[in-house]
Amino acid sequence: MKVMMLIAHGSRKQSANDEVRRLAQKVQELGGGDYDAVLPAFLELAEPDIQQGIASCIELGASEIVAVPYFLAAGRHVVQDIPGELACARAGYPGISIEMSQYLGENDAMAGLILQCAQQGGQATR
Repeated sequence: MKVMMLIAHGSRKQSANDEVRRLAQKVQELGGGDYDAVLPAFLELAEPDIQQGIASCIELGASEIVAVPYFLAAGRHVVQDIPGELACARAGYPGISIEMSQYLGENDAMAGLILQCAQQGGQATR
């Protein structure tokens, strides 16, 4: 079973964390069966944290977990913190494949998405 874990920073603002949860659900709906589940996890300030997220994936029956950092730049969290958390998880679950994908901002599609947002102009919802 292949599960995606969408990792965001986490916020003290519950509505921001709920946005990530809704995004994970939308990604699962759009995934076309590529992933059996898409679960959110947070680096800090919200739950589930990364270790709890990994445990939830495994409880669902995951044999393969793809961790997707929902971050725009390769700062400390993308370069050190998330890989460190995933290394700890790998040590605790040696029979489970746990890999990290590229982070959101690294994806070539980001430039087009930024243009799309700019073209929508004053249609911001927040």
